Amino acid sequence: MDIQDEIHDQQSRRTFLGQASAGLGTIALASLLNPTNLFGGTTTSADRPGENPAVGKPHFPPKVKRVIYLFQSGAPSQLELFDYKPRLETMWGQDLPESVRKGQRLTGMTAGQSRFPLAASKYKFAQYGPGQMWISELLPHTARIAGDLTFIRSLHTEAINHDPAVTFFQTGSQQAGRPSFGSWISYGLGSDNQNLPAFVVLLSKGRNGDQPLYAKLWSNGFLPSVHQGVVFRSGPDPVYYLNNPPGIDKTSRRRMLDYLTKLHQEQFKHVLDPEINSRMAQYEMAYRMQTSVPETLDISKEPDYIFDMYGPESRKPGTFAANCLLARKLIEKDVKFVQLYHQGWDQHGNLPNDIKIQTKSVDQPSAALIMDLKQRGLLDDTLVIWGGEFGRGAYSQGKLTRDNYGRDHHPRAFSVWMAGAGVKKGMVYGETDDFGYNVIRDPVHVHDFQATVLHLLGVDHEKLTFKSQGRRYRLTDVHGKVVKPLLA
Repeated sequence: MDIQDEIHDQQSRRTFLGQASAGLGTIALASLLNPTNLFGGTTTSADRPGENPAVGKPHFPPKVKRVIYLFQSGAPSQLELFDYKPRLETMWGQDLPESVRKGQRLTGMTAGQSRFPLAASKYKFAQYGPGQMWISELLPHTARIAGDLTFIRSLHTEAINHDPAVTFFQTGSQQAGRPSFGSWISYGLGSDNQNLPAFVVLLSKGRNGDQPLYAKLWSNGFLPSVHQGVVFRSGPDPVYYLNNPPGIDKTSRRRMLDYLTKLHQEQFKHVLDPEINSRMAQYEMAYRMQTSVPETLDISKEPDYIFDMYGPESRKPGTFAANCLLARKLIEKDVKFVQLYHQGWDQHGNLPNDIKIQTKSVDQPSAALIMDLKQRGLLDDTLVIWGGEFGRGAYSQGKLTRDNYGRDHHPRAFSVWMAGAGVKKGMVYGETDDFGYNVIRDPVHVHDFQATVLHLLGVDHEKLTFKSQGRRYRLTDVHGKVVKPLLA
């Protein structure tokens, strides 16, 4: 072969690869925009990066289609809400026995205390529902739906401070950079509504919303960026930069996107970067959301009895109550994962007063959400989760009086509740010791909890993986087991 033939051969190969890559780019974009239409079925490992089998469809028949996660950021005290411990009353003011603490790690806020006096809850408890669940007087509305709830009283985690603990719950790692819970679900199961994101985030603040929340909690990490959580804010512009700027109408926006798609396809010929296709998919999603988001977030047509059910704050945009109502509307539109973050639970001091205010803002709307889903038949295939990143300790942080005390972080044992599809109703799983300090029966690690939620969605947590930098990652890292006794 002479020089001219070799040059011609190289050019031919380049031309072929360039044309082929343009075609691949178009296919990849189509799969991201409408995964159910590509090749007549859902997306597979051949359609998306990461070499993950069965991406875009469940591994087995799911019991849950959608998830609403009511995350209580700052760590609510289980000892004031769900985990009744009369022993703390009989030993009020006495030091936490060393045989219970066993030298376990403390935060810098209480490690220097000379004493660790036991503090009983100021609030009364009673038993509710067929499972005779102990629920505090601070949660009268939650008590009324006890028969629909499943309590886990034996959760535990390694993280002892807020940022790594919240990050761990939401991403499976204490270090930033991993994909979030909702992003994994979006990647693994795709979207059921092509006009709305599969993963939506709603934010609200309580009285003391001093623990910050960062975008890393709903980040896509190393997954394609189309799976990142989309924050819906209160006000006239729920999604930043979604509306057309002055002078640009819908026709002009469509024409601009068409030309932009051609430019991206040309770029993809030379740079085989899957993020180019994700970016194109996000532009198209934003275009469709211009119509779907205002319609979905419009609560003006809700009847008065619905607002009465969720409470007076449900009429105030940006409140936890309003966000609970929006969560119902979003899952009605088949949004797969709705994450509510409610700040204000970090009560190191003045806990009795502050937790009373905090529970007043979340109790009624949380219960109303369950009742509203139930009356619409949506609770049959929706899972609702309520809980924070860790619990609170049995001893008082700072000065202890009968009317006032504080509680420090406690990762060794805490409570969450779930309701809806796939879980047993009116059940309490797990048990802590007489001080609510250590788990003594049926421990549930954070990774176990994550594995169980994925299982309810029809996903094997060990198979939902993504290859990044030479390693296969998953939400549960190399841990986790499904808590089968919780399953209906």
